[in-house]
Amino acid sequence: MPPVTDPANLYGDAGAHMLSPAEAGALPRVYVPNLRSDSVSVIDPATFKVVDTFKVGRSPQHVVPAYDLRTLWVTNNAEDRPDGSLTPIDPTTGKPGQAVAVDDPYNMYFSPDGKYAIVVAEEDARLDFRDPHTMALQFRLSVPGCKGINHADFSIDGRYAIFTCEFGGKLAKIDMVEHKVLGYLRLKRHGMPQDIRVSPDGKVFYVADMMADGVYLVDGDSFTKIGFIHTGTGTHGLYPSRDGTRLYVANRGTHKIHGGPHGKGSVSVIDFATRQVVATWPIPHGGSPDMGNVSADGRMLWLSGRFDDVVYAIDTTTGKVRKIKVGMEPHGLTVWPQPGRYSLGHTGIMR
Repeated sequence: MPPVTDPANLYGDAGAHMLSPAEAGALPRVYVPNLRSDSVSVIDPATFKVVDTFKVGRSPQHVVPAYDLRTLWVTNNAEDRPDGSLTPIDPTTGKPGQAVAVDDPYNMYFSPDGKYAIVVAEEDARLDFRDPHTMALQFRLSVPGCKGINHADFSIDGRYAIFTCEFGGKLAKIDMVEHKVLGYLRLKRHGMPQDIRVSPDGKVFYVADMMADGVYLVDGDSFTKIGFIHTGTGTHGLYPSRDGTRLYVANRGTHKIHGGPHGKGSVSVIDFATRQVVATWPIPHGGSPDMGNVSADGRMLWLSGRFDDVVYAIDTTTGKVRKIKVGMEPHGLTVWPQPGRYSLGHTGIMR
């Protein structure tokens, strides 16, 4: 991985307004994949209005910024394989291009050296390493002990990644140099780990667990549990603030994979320095905050309201919530452009 400028804050190159020249001309937009509408809603963050909606492949899950920041990829993981696909979006026009057929792309990441796109084939407990531009398959890595392989983040030096195993209550540690499984760590017998984010100093991985209603702390190097922070019902998505001091935690408001509207949704704010919850922002009248990211200036947290068919725009100073109606079951939205030198995938793991 390219070295970070500040070893104490690996998010230091993705601070507010620190946009890459590669993002020049990108339209300020929020791209929202609607899982059950097979579409992407496009929101203008200046007006909080949907300005476009276009069809993509079946069951779009996430909108993933490419490593080189020049393309956004929609991961369409249709259950009737081999119908899965990746739809490219040109961020300078906000329009989709020709989809590429790809088996079971639930999520997607990029290797820290930028050589590979890593398609997370959740159904088959497998990571498919592909050309980051053409998406041609290069090789595959089976992760048999990771049922429901899902989200990931990377060590500060890029030598390993830790993936969550949603339906196995475990984590899987992957050697990114030798491309092999290093081991597994069980979090909880009936747990359901979701998103994962590394601390600014690169030492601790924060793991959201939807059944535990909180975040596990895992020492990445020794691959051991070292703590737990209670947040809220259905802990799901994790997003660092632009200054790298806080972690926004989306609590989906339910323990069900297919929940109902108006749940006990909220956002918890964890201080990285103290590892304490310093604020909790409930969704007015209930909701289901799921996946998203932080605006380029750091002032707005954008999250999909998965079971309420809305998107939440949350003021990161006050916690005030605005709601925008979108398609059916919005999931892994991304905000674009985002600060950083490159993207490691998901909805914007920026370095």
